[in-house]
Amino acid sequence: MKFIHLSDLHLGKRLNEFSMVEDQDFILREIYSIISEEEPDFVVIAGDIYDKSVPSAEAVHLFDAFLTKAAELTGHIFVISGNHDSAERIAFGSHIMEKSGIHMSPVFDGNIVPTVLHDKYGDFGVYLLPFIKPVTVRRYFPDTVIESYTDAVNAAVDAMNVDFTKRNIIIAHQFVTGAMKSDSEEVSVGGLDNVESSSFDGFDYVALGHIHSPQNLGSERIRYCGTPLKYSFSEAEQEKSVTVVEMREKGKLNVRTVPLSPRRDMRIIRGAFEEVISKEASTEGNTSDYIHIVLTDEEDIPEAIGKLRTVYPNIMSLEYDNSRTRSEHGSMSAAKPEDKLPIELFEEFYEFSNGREMSPQQRELMQSLIEKIWEGEE
Repeated sequence: MKFIHLSDLHLGKRLNEFSMVEDQDFILREIYSIISEEEPDFVVIAGDIYDKSVPSAEAVHLFDAFLTKAAELTGHIFVISGNHDSAERIAFGSHIMEKSGIHMSPVFDGNIVPTVLHDKYGDFGVYLLPFIKPVTVRRYFPDTVIESYTDAVNAAVDAMNVDFTKRNIIIAHQFVTGAMKSDSEEVSVGGLDNVESSSFDGFDYVALGHIHSPQNLGSERIRYCGTPLKYSFSEAEQEKSVTVVEMREKGKLNVRTVPLSPRRDMRIIRGAFEEVISKEASTEGNTSDYIHIVLTDEEDIPEAIGKLRTVYPNIMSLEYDNSRTRSEHGSMSAAKPEDKLPIELFEEFYEFSNGREMSPQQRELMQSLIEKIWEGEE
């Protein structure tokens, strides 16, 4: 059984006010070519099809065209909704599309039924687990204690009653503990939405979406394939790819990647203004790439971004790195807010505002409120 693992297309995304639609159309055509060459038995798309829960007409058209073409080349396509998607919109028309081999995850209702495929090694189960929160799962399992994202995924998986003597994969869109993040993901401060990898024990392959950097977690059995395009400059040095998985008899797994070449790359250029704007610098790469420029001049350059745009038309951002900016950064607290739990940040704010620490009762109340807010409860 051979399949291609994709995720986090984020169709319709705008980055620094630049529409990524043309770039997404280009990369989907490249992925289509890879599907044609690889001839997989099925294709997996592990969530965040769109960048917004109400996608633009352009984004919907892109995905419709890709599904239509890809369905002509492979027997099945499995799609789940991510945290950026509307689960209801992704599920729309799923019963009709299933007749064409396109399996869209339904809205989670506590009952996940696998699609069972078959090859010469026997049955092969595919489970679709859309993005879930504790509040999503709790209503269907009132007798189960579900306080964390790990609890929610454990409850959902336990209810599947998977026969682990056979081969099974699960497609999920969650933040698994230990994954390396980039700047373009939406994850909670302090890791409230973390899911332990042990929740997926027993599955032969875990096709993950949500984290944008391609990576394995512990082994190639649990994998984020990453985005097909770079969506932040923290990803500038990454090589984006398509993940190809080949599974023979149970326990025999081979995972490899096929690199993707975007229409425009995302690059960081560093140096003095005159050096950066010179012809020599501009010929080092495609000047139509998306560019973040770091100027090392000690004095600010008047209208620098406008002047640089004559050479780099798709410059997205500009910053300075000099003695002044380093001094300013050095004066800031070394502890980053994103490295602290929400309750820790509130405790610091409370003590600063009131001149005393929170009581244990106040801390417990605030922790419960934070969890309810994160889950979207009133």
